[in-house]
Amino acid sequence: MSRADDLFIENCRDILDHGFDQTGEEVRPRWEDGSPAYTIKRFGVVNRYDLREEFPIITLRPINFAAAVDEMLWIWQKKSNRISDLNSRIWDSWADEEGTIGKAYGYQLAVLHQYPEGMYDQVDRVLFDLKHNPGSRRILTNIYNHADLHAMQLYPCAYSMTFNVTGRHLNAILNQRSQDMLVANGWNVTQYAVLVHLLAQVSGLLAGELVHVIADAHIYDRHVPIIRDLINRKAYTAPRLVIDPTITDFYEFRLEHIQLVDYRHGEKITKIPVAV
Repeated sequence: MSRADDLFIENCRDILDHGFDQTGEEVRPRWEDGSPAYTIKRFGVVNRYDLREEFPIITLRPINFAAAVDEMLWIWQKKSNRISDLNSRIWDSWADEEGTIGKAYGYQLAVLHQYPEGMYDQVDRVLFDLKHNPGSRRILTNIYNHADLHAMQLYPCAYSMTFNVTGRHLNAILNQRSQDMLVANGWNVTQYAVLVHLLAQVSGLLAGELVHVIADAHIYDRHVPIIRDLINRKAYTAPRLVIDPTITDFYEFRLEHIQLVDYRHGEKITKIPVAV
């Protein structure tokens, strides 16, 4: 069993056994039939993944690795808010009449800001500091821009990354305001673990720890039976992440340069109710 499976199971059991049940409260999300989508939730969940030991992808069920990485590159490399720049269809329902998700995610990372050394967007500033000032305690990104929230189709869930170099290792903290454990947990951990590996490689570093901080970790009421089945499944050993070692420029990475080897996993969940 991988460490990612262990943590996922621990988190889900803790939420189910000790979480706060919102049933009967006023909630924003609704199921397709219009009924309230209640959750059981825990506040302030913190998970640590040692990327030196294994790649943290859950094996209890398959995670669409290619689609997860593609979305991460869409945000961090393309810095795009246009759904036509994304290979999967996961943002289609959030698109506006212009085919964008508004001033969200990649849009925010592309905005230029003034620094003493010149104008940089947030991603280029991270790359600059990792190369020229790796000892800095100020290497971070934040896409929860209050001034632009009104123009976002969805407020960012994973909104901040803080990077810290210890010796030869690049570590990071992912801050997330809200997470649907069934739908998003394995997906987001996969994405940001890959991101740390990519940034480390192009900065002449090694991937260290990824710390995932979730303010509101929740399981939707109609997901509870699925979660109970999932956490009792057989898990497998973690796969290996293989990245083309010849790539030294973050903007040159493509999906074919990033592969999982020996990824064994359980059966796919055929239908997951979606709250909107």
